[in-house]
Amino acid sequence: MLGLPKTTEVNKRISKQALHNNMRLTPMLKRVLTEQVDGIYWRNKIADDTMNLGRGNTVTEIQIFEIRLNSSNLNTELLRQIDKQVYYHVLFLLEYKGEYQAWIAHKEKAQTGDNVFKVYDYYHTGRFPEEQLRLKLEGMNLDTVYENYVRQIGGKALEAQTSGESLEHSIERDKKRQKLQREIAVLEGKVRREKQFNKQVELNSELKRLKRMMEAIYIDA
Repeated sequence: MLGLPKTTEVNKRISKQALHNNMRLTPMLKRVLTEQVDGIYWRNKIADDTMNLGRGNTVTEIQIFEIRLNSSNLNTELLRQIDKQVYYHVLFLLEYKGEYQAWIAHKEKAQTGDNVFKVYDYYHTGRFPEEQLRLKLEGMNLDTVYENYVRQIGGKALEAQTSGESLEHSIERDKKRQKLQREIAVLEGKVRREKQFNKQVELNSELKRLKRMMEAIYIDA
């Protein structure tokens, strides 16, 4: 898949029962796994022993998991729990009725244990037929390959604003942007509903301040 070389192919089915038995899933996530997921497949392993790539300082392997769905949506908390408990970095391909989305989250080792990861927000592509879902494998080592996958899937939201900007910085900036967008949307609703002129002026002043903060996120990046 994704145009990866045959040396990376694994193509093994992962039984849902194995996840039930071996992963720490809440009763709710067990229902999600049973009801929303048709099947899970370990498609590819990108590593220094399957490709001519150097090991990274933080990324030692990238696993490609295909998850076939029973409906168009999946509770992403299931992805998060899998990501937290799989020792390697993961790129998920969600399939429904022949169309695929790539999902990925930046993750790093948590301080609480050697085999536990802290998983940040997920980014995803649109839905495409398999042959139209294109992700470029770019980089000389697994750290840069993984970072480039995250940036490609994140799209404009994770574009580096300066040369050498770290992925962590890009993600933090995007989190601030999303938070401001939510605050602006709430405030715009209040402005539309407000009847008192003086209160409208006050709300509009605050709205302008938030919009200036939004602009500054990119100016100061």
